[in-house]
Amino acid sequence: MRYRFLGRTSLAVSELCLGAMTFGREADEQVSVRMMDRFAEAGGTFLDTADAYGGGRSEEIVGRWLKGHDRADWVISTKVRWGPGGNREGLGRKHVMAAVEGSLRRLGTDHIDLYHVHGWDPAVSVEEVVRTLDLLVTSGKVRHLAVSNWAAWQIQKALGVADKRGWEPFSAIQPRYNLLDREFEWEQGPLAADAGLGVLPWSPLRGGWLTGRYVRGGSAPAGSRVGMAEAENWGERWGVYDNDRTWRILDELAAVARDAGREQAQVALNWLLGRPTVTAPIIGARDMAQLESNLGAVDWDLDAALVKRLDDVTVIDPLPFPYDTLANSGHSPARE
Repeated sequence: MRYRFLGRTSLAVSELCLGAMTFGREADEQVSVRMMDRFAEAGGTFLDTADAYGGGRSEEIVGRWLKGHDRADWVISTKVRWGPGGNREGLGRKHVMAAVEGSLRRLGTDHIDLYHVHGWDPAVSVEEVVRTLDLLVTSGKVRHLAVSNWAAWQIQKALGVADKRGWEPFSAIQPRYNLLDREFEWEQGPLAADAGLGVLPWSPLRGGWLTGRYVRGGSAPAGSRVGMAEAENWGERWGVYDNDRTWRILDELAAVARDAGREQAQVALNWLLGRPTVTAPIIGARDMAQLESNLGAVDWDLDAALVKRLDDVTVIDPLPFPYDTLANSGHSPARE
């Protein structure tokens, strides 16, 4: 597995990040440990979790596994935002300070390499959020900062506050980005390129839609991520993606995978690895078979002609305003 620096930092990470959202939920601890062992064997060094995953169980599983490994070899990412309510959730200083202590305890470590704010909190000023995060870095409990599920203008405002005050800025963003969802390229992508932010896409296979598992005219298989999405009202639920555009993309992905001699999931991940600004897609697996498939996405490069076929079939056309106007001016991030 190859390695990349995270944005403009000196932090080196493996080009795939193993997401731990399934740990303690779809994958029990024994399977989770086997997946981390296999990821390490493949050269992976980057693990991503969150205090909200399994109510902290994911962090606990990662922490117990980490005790048997050299901490210096691993980049550990976790997140803060969600909780049961009151001062036990949000991005206010009281909650963030308490949350980081809880994550450190569950992870069994004295520092977090990459700490994400896991969503926007309209109740807290950007100044308070950025100052609180800066305090975590200066205290040594956190090494680098990142943001997930914020709009580009919100991220830019936080970067501006950090620059003005001399506080620690975000070094990376974690957006939804995959062959079916390329809106990242309209605002967040150009922002990441301009600000030198690392990009860690979540849902790179969009809940299994890009694996070839689902078929036109079908329905969400029981027990699948999309099946769970129906019950939990998550974004990848069947009704959101069961449309002509999705099936056209999936047909071309299947054809490209055949021509490349690879699995569809591997092609979808490899396409993402080749996108401008992308540092490391966050892969998620519920079992060893899914993990093995995902690991097959690295150490090769998709032929440029095949990349273009995927680019062409996935571009959103016509673009909404103002991106259509920007395209006419010669700049169209979604088509580059």
